[in-house]
Amino acid sequence: MSRIVMQMLVVILVGCLLAACTASPSIVSVPGYQNRAVTRTEGGLQVSTAVLSPEESTAVYGVPLAGRKIQPVWIEVDNHEDRNYFLLSPGLDPNFFPASEAAEAFTSTVPPDQQSELDRRFRALAFHNPVHPGEKVSGFVLTNLNEGAKLVQIDLVAKERARTFSIFVAVPGFEADYKRSQVFQRAANPGASIANYTDDESFRTALEALPCCATNEDGSKNGDPLNLVIVGGLDDAFPALVRRGWSVTEQKWSGAIRHMISAALSGEPYVNAPVSDLYLFGQAQDVALQKARGDIHQRNHMRLWLSNMRYHDKPVWVGQVSRDIGIRLTWHSSTFTTHKIDPDVDEARTALTEDMVYSQNLVKIGLVTGAAAAPRNAPRENLTTDPYYTDGNREVLVFDRTPTSLMAIEVFPWVTPYLDVAPGVKP
Repeated sequence: MSRIVMQMLVVILVGCLLAACTASPSIVSVPGYQNRAVTRTEGGLQVSTAVLSPEESTAVYGVPLAGRKIQPVWIEVDNHEDRNYFLLSPGLDPNFFPASEAAEAFTSTVPPDQQSELDRRFRALAFHNPVHPGEKVSGFVLTNLNEGAKLVQIDLVAKERARTFSIFVAVPGFEADYKRSQVFQRAANPGASIANYTDDESFRTALEALPCCATNEDGSKNGDPLNLVIVGGLDDAFPALVRRGWSVTEQKWSGAIRHMISAALSGEPYVNAPVSDLYLFGQAQDVALQKARGDIHQRNHMRLWLSNMRYHDKPVWVGQVSRDIGIRLTWHSSTFTTHKIDPDVDEARTALTEDMVYSQNLVKIGLVTGAAAAPRNAPRENLTTDPYYTDGNREVLVFDRTPTSLMAIEVFPWVTPYLDVAPGVKP
């Protein structure tokens, strides 16, 4: 079947289902950006940040910044140290917009007698260096527009000192799928049944005892293998993922479906496209993320479930990662369509590990036994009948908010993957 025909079938089938979709996402009253700001402290510095919605940026700046793909990020720095600090704007976005450039983009939209006032407003709202000892400074850095979630990287430098904050911030107005389970509130406030592992061998045993695979809703059929464990949370693991281009996914509502149709017809990527639900611990994934590639048909995606385990007090997420390589029709999906996965799921697992090595926050990696091996000549099938093969191992990735060099990343001495070494050389 040609790709064009398949795309048209997707449009027809999904369009028929729109009536069953929610007409719009749930509407939540959003407080002012300063009231929802995320705050972090290190040493004598306290920083707060919030990302503005398109409506908020228009209200603050008086012009529709989102229409020009500009997104203001509010930063406040409270300096209780003994030296001046300077905020490095390229840390938030290497291609940030200077206030003067952003104002110039809107001069043609206002009368000539208001253009100088527009420029003054943009300059006044910008963050101004330095932040003197005992001083609190706030202002905006104008970044490129993101939907879903944004990594706010705040780098502050002073004489012989630097402070770095990597903050995962949700963008208001976006209906992320992780909101369904309030997972980040659960991760921050674990219940009494949490098992905190500080011994590596006990942790390994607990990970190997996990189920082999995600399942369908009633747990009667196995799906994709659980080949991933992520250790960390909002201050380390998720900023690292966002830094490397991973995006949160959108809930399945009518607007998201229309966006999927548009992306399918245009051949463009949709970095927040919804994913289907798989189940573990009796529930659908807590978080789904994806890394868009050439178009909507090609992406790497992962599903994560928050477990009842901690490793040195850090949340432990169990998940699966695979590589989408196309779209096909199927009777095994409620939308009659599914992404086709690359059957070599170990490659996707390894690619993620190699990608996260460059995230700056990966501190330890290792392999543990997971699902039983499925060789290439005897593959298994997931819930939509895609074949896959695997060595049966799952990757463990441990993150920390402190930047770590490539040579400082540690390795759990658990499972040693096959190494092609010379005879007589111990791997």
